[in-house]
Amino acid sequence: MLSHLLAYGASEIATKLSRLGVVIAVARTLDAAEIGVAAAALATGDLLKSLTENGVGQRIIAASQAELSATCNRAHGLFWVWCLGLFAVQALIAGAVWMLTGNPALAALILVLAGEYLFMPGGLVQTGLALRAGKLKQTAAIAGGQAVMANLMSVALALVWPSALALVLPRLLTAPFWLLSMRRLHPWSHDPEAGKAPIRPFIGFGAPILGTEIVKTARLHADKLIVGALLGPEILGLYFMAFNAGLSLATSFSAAFAAVLFPHLCTGADRAAAMRQGLAVSIGLVAPAVVLQAVLAPWYVPLLLGEGWDGLAEPVSILCLVAIPTMLWTATAGWLRAENRPLAELRGTAILTAAMIANTVIAAPYGLTALAWGYLATACVTMLMLSRPALSLALFPANRSA
Repeated sequence: MLSHLLAYGASEIATKLSRLGVVIAVARTLDAAEIGVAAAALATGDLLKSLTENGVGQRIIAASQAELSATCNRAHGLFWVWCLGLFAVQALIAGAVWMLTGNPALAALILVLAGEYLFMPGGLVQTGLALRAGKLKQTAAIAGGQAVMANLMSVALALVWPSALALVLPRLLTAPFWLLSMRRLHPWSHDPEAGKAPIRPFIGFGAPILGTEIVKTARLHADKLIVGALLGPEILGLYFMAFNAGLSLATSFSAAFAAVLFPHLCTGADRAAAMRQGLAVSIGLVAPAVVLQAVLAPWYVPLLLGEGWDGLAEPVSILCLVAIPTMLWTATAGWLRAENRPLAELRGTAILTAAMIANTVIAAPYGLTALAWGYLATACVTMLMLSRPALSLALFPANRSA
């Protein structure tokens, strides 16, 4: 597990280094209002993109060898229907935004992001099979490569053509790289003789996972829409920069950790030992990094972002620490999913999301620093409370069995 997590960690480090270039470039070429428009488009797109995490890929990973071909056949059709439907829905949302707000720039950005759905279904079965086969280092390299390419494109666009499009267009332009790479990593073709697996197990397993991903994405992005609605695009731009710089390590490492932990828990003979190992590795890696990032924030934020962004140093420093409780909840969510308890994961994610949104509504009028302190306090209390079952399993397995 450590080698796989290190591979994903290296991918995330490369991604964050390139993302740092994006932050520096947009801070010097775009004003806060333009960044706020891009943030609103990205938040809208990411909320809808959460619907792609519908449990179909996990069914491929968890399927028995005898059922694998039929499962892949069914999954392939489901991926195409689902992604084309999401493309149509997001296009309609873009049109509605244009009509209701009179903001064609925001509508165009949302429509550009919808183009990703046209590339995804051709490589999702291959992704599931690659994860099932233990090719986590390769999938990490592909994901990291796509992210680095997108970030470098954003830097170039920000310097050559400063606009909100610089933060959005690279997502679409790098989608073909991901598709071709996944298809080459683990080739797969439809097997007509195997038939198709029944849809009902996909629905029964996928519905709670889909709900969890929607609620989880709402926790990560709904706050941006709330801040934009309450305080306007300029404050949203400042909020986006502070939270992107402070929470980037937490969100990226937790995503990598989740990708590695689920297959590890599914295949491990001793789930308690696997959970204990996962927690030790993740906390051991992330805690020193985020503490160092938090301590150095007052120095590197004004240095990297330039004049006019000095006030972001304190909220960035505070938000770095959110990574530590996030690791605990990520481990707990992976354990619940491996235990075939997605409804429990959904309930926990809903509680956490409601708490985070409440913090945003209450603290937003008091400024970014109040928002950051509230976010950290809410994350610590709520995530620790929700993680008690997994922590009990990992740390006191004898008591559980007794």
